[in-house]
Formats: sequence, C-alpha cells, structure tokens
Amino acid sequence: MSVVLSEHLRLLSTPPDGIQKLRGLILELAVRGKLVPQDPSDEPASELLLRIIQEQARLEAAATRKRNSKSVVESNDSLSFDLPNGWASSALGEVINIVRGITFPSSEKSKLPEPGRVMCLRTTNVQDKIEWEDVLYIRSEFVTREDQYLIANDIVMSMANSRELVGKVALADTRIDERVAFGGFLGVLRPILILPKFVMAFLRAPSIRSSLIDSASQTTNIANISLAKLRPLQFPIPPLAEQHRIVAKVDKLMALCDRLETEQADAESAQAKLVETLLGTLTQSAGAADFAENWKRIAQHFDTLFTTEFSVDALKQAVLQLAVMGKLVPQEPNDEPSARLIERVAQEKARLDAKGSGKKAKPIPVVKEDETPFVAPEGWQWQRLEELLTISGGVTLGRKLGERNLISRPYLRVANVQRGYLLLTQMKTIEVPVDEQDKYRLVEGDLLITEGGDWDKVGRTAIWRNEIDDCLHQNHVFKARRLTSDWNSRWTEMYLNAAPARAYFAASSKQTTNLASINMTQLKACPFPVPPLPEQSRIVAKFDELMALCDHLRAELVESCARHERLASTLIESALKAA
Repeated sequence: MSVVLSEHLRLLSTPPDGIQKLRGLILELAVRGKLVPQDPSDEPASELLLRIIQEQARLEAAATRKRNSKSVVESNDSLSFDLPNGWASSALGEVINIVRGITFPSSEKSKLPEPGRVMCLRTTNVQDKIEWEDVLYIRSEFVTREDQYLIANDIVMSMANSRELVGKVALADTRIDERVAFGGFLGVLRPILILPKFVMAFLRAPSIRSSLIDSASQTTNIANISLAKLRPLQFPIPPLAEQHRIVAKVDKLMALCDRLETEQADAESAQAKLVETLLGTLTQSAGAADFAENWKRIAQHFDTLFTTEFSVDALKQAVLQLAVMGKLVPQEPNDEPSARLIERVAQEKARLDAKGSGKKAKPIPVVKEDETPFVAPEGWQWQRLEELLTISGGVTLGRKLGERNLISRPYLRVANVQRGYLLLTQMKTIEVPVDEQDKYRLVEGDLLITEGGDWDKVGRTAIWRNEIDDCLHQNHVFKARRLTSDWNSRWTEMYLNAAPARAYFAASSKQTTNLASINMTQLKACPFPVPPLPEQSRIVAKFDELMALCDHLRAELVESCARHERLASTLIESALKAA
C-alpha cells in the first residue's frame, strides 16, 4: 500500500484538509500491517504476547497483587480488518497498563513550583506533543501511588474532554527530570514490551479515534472514556521487529507530511504576497485607462494567481476600492455635472426641512481637503452624507407603551444587515403604536446602515428592496432615504461598504476592547464622493460585471476543491479496502 502513498502523495495533500487525511491514511495502513512488508524470519507476535503476559504477571506480583480471573481483561469487540501473518491481537488492557490521574480540590491548584508541590499535567497540556509551558503544581500528598507519577515513554491520554478532543494522546518522549503527576481527566498508558510509538499510531488512527469517541459517555459539554471501555479495546500486535520497521516508516512519512505542510504554507504565503503586490498596481492605477492596462496583465494569469478563496476575496475588495475611487471607468466630459444632482437634492432637502419644522436648517460644514480619503476625479464633488440623504434612527425595543393602540410588525436587526445584502431568514416582530409605524417603515431604495457591534459590524450597509411588507427597523440600524428618485442607492451602498468609508467609521467610532459603534452625528458627517449621475451608473455596471467574474472564479475554486476532495477520498477508501 506504500505504492499508493508514493504515487499519489501530492494529490492526496491537495485538498484543504488533505495533509491531515494523508496522516490518517498513513496511520491506518501502519496498524493494519500494510505500510511495510512482513518478514517471515521475524519472531511471531504470539511469542511476544506470551512474554508480555509473563511480564504483566511479574509486575503484578512485584506490586504484591495476585493475578486472578477477575484481573483478566476479555475483549468485547473484534478488529475491523484481518491480521497479517505473524501478528497477534489482545485486549488493550492485557498488554498495556492504564492508570487514571489523581483528583484534588480546585483550591489546591498553584502555578508556582513551591516546596512540597509536584508538577501536574492537565488536558490542555496534551497536544500533538506534551506542552510543558503552562502546568499546575499540587501538593505531593495527593499522589497516593507511585504509578501516578509520569515515567519516560508514557502515553498521556485525554480521558475526559470535549467530544472533538477526548481520546487525544501525546507521548512523554523527553527526559523527565522531576516528579510529574497527571490530573483526573487524564490517563497514562504504559505498554509492556510493545513500542510506545506503535501504540501511539494505533490510538491516533482515525478509525480507532472514531471508535473511542463513539464509546465515550457524553454529558452536556464533556465526553468521558472509561477504563471499562478502553481496556477491552482489541489491539493488533505485530512482531517486535516489524514494530520497529513500522515506527521508522511512520516517522519518515510524517516528516514528509511536515515538509509538504511547510511547502504548502510557504507557497500560500508567497502567492498571497504576489496577489497583494499585483492588486496594489490596480489600486494605484492613475485612471481608467491605466487600470484597464493593469487589469489586462493580471487577467492573463487568473488561473495561477487566484487559486484560493482568500485571493478571490482580495480581488473583490480591490475592485470595490477602485470603483469608489473612480478608476474603473473613464470620465465622460458630456455627463451632466455632479453639481446639478447635488443642487436638485439640496432643493428637495430644503423643501422638506421647511415643511417639517418651519425653521431654516443649520449650515453644514464644508468637507475639508484633509478629510477626504483620496483625490476625487475631475467632475466629482465631496459632500457630507446628511446633505444628500435623510438619515433617521429606528424603533427602540423594550419601551413602556401603556394603553396605546399597538400593531405587530416585522423589523430588521443588526444581524439582518450584512455588507451589500440582507439576511431575512430569521425575522423578529415588535409591537409599535399604530401612529408610529410610518416613521419606521422601510420603502424601496432605503439604505440600512448598522450602528455597530464587533469591529466588522460598524457601518455595514445594504439596500432595502421591499422584500417584506410593512417592515420596520430597530434603533441600532440607521435608515438613509434618498431625496430624489434619480439618486443611485447602489453607488451609496458600494461606497459605505468600501475601505475609505470603513476607515472613517473606524476612526470616528466609539470603541471598547472588542466593540465599536457610530452615532447618528458621526454618520451624518461622513464625507461622501458624488460622481456625475451617468458615471455612477457606469461604475455600478462595471463593478457588477467584475463581481460576477469573481463569483465565477470562486465557484470554480469550490468545485475544484470538491473534485480533489472526492478523488483523494476515493484513493484513501481504495487503499483501506485493499488493506
């Protein structure tokens, strides 16, 4: 079966979890006797098993315990594969001593190696190797037996942990210069005349891991592997000489997997830097003509550049930034100037302000040059967001409404508003006074802008397209409504989701360790670029065209990964069936 590995090694490692599956295949072949050839001259494992039983009896006698029928472990299952010639099998507890860890009060834990205390391992120390950096120290009086101290080549197992981590093992293969105990959620397996690394291969093989997990008792958060389940586990025993050959081969192939993993990581890092550099040439394009030339160069190498979802996402972000900076399409001198659009919006705003309060609105500060995130193309103008849109807050939850006439309506929360789209599968309803529903009701073309939450939630913007009748929005989602029918809501959505606006929101928001939020004043003051209206339409059309290309690239990547996954799974299944 090693032929399968040598011929298809890189193919098997290609999918995202390919190297992990490859490691699993190596271990499965190892414990089934298919990784190295058998040697007829090896001493049969049956002879080794007899010596193990004799050694077990000697150890028990030395511990002043007599071996009797009750101490014999009867296996309650069978192996799922046929044993090679010369191999034997036994219940795990017959050939391996298993010791559960010590228990002690939580108040006895210490991080300091004080006199009278000994080091004590816990489940967090059991990783691919034992991690010694973060250990506890407990009083030595809690260790009641000598076998509860770790010795060289012990296998430490996580006996109680989450379902994903229970049964995880690590080998104590480094020199132990001091007394080390292990906690009650751990167990130690001590092989008798069997190579610990072969036992490690067995316990880490995916089929055995799965069997252990399935046999574990489960509470809400913790799975527990009991000695009653572990000791009868059927264990294959190769001849000792073959064990040495298997362990050496596993070590060699795992080292090869390590190299493949490093090569893969280096290749991904190099590709990410290359993509970043080349996309930088796009975002630094002097204009539409320069962008078209740079895009042409990159487009010739799409198949080699954009081979990961990360790289396609980076491309999408670069295209969005180019779009809002006016570098995707050329400017047309015959376009109606943006000043005309701004004038129409201002007239309507003044009319509504006068109708609403009868007072003259306060002057809005002009956008200063040092507030603009980039130099806008000729024909564009910078305005405050509140000069262009009517911005309002939503309905407040949990108000005391007394005896008012109420009506139940669906409403949007922060979770419903993503960048450029809405998630409407899980809607909630709220009771509002009948005379208030118009104030918070959404109309087609409204822009929904999130107040905050974690860092990525600040200023997320999406357009309402009348997906749900009589839908409202809550107070953590701002509503920005256009003042004229020819206002391009898509252009606004694109800009508010792009890097320049996100940088503004990050700089002006109220921040804590993990959360950030903007208030209405900060949102209204956001500098906003206004291209001529026809140019907005051209930019949106070009942007949508390029996003469709990116989505096509991403779909091809997903399908390619799925094909590799299916092929790798087929090869692995074939290898295991042959084994």
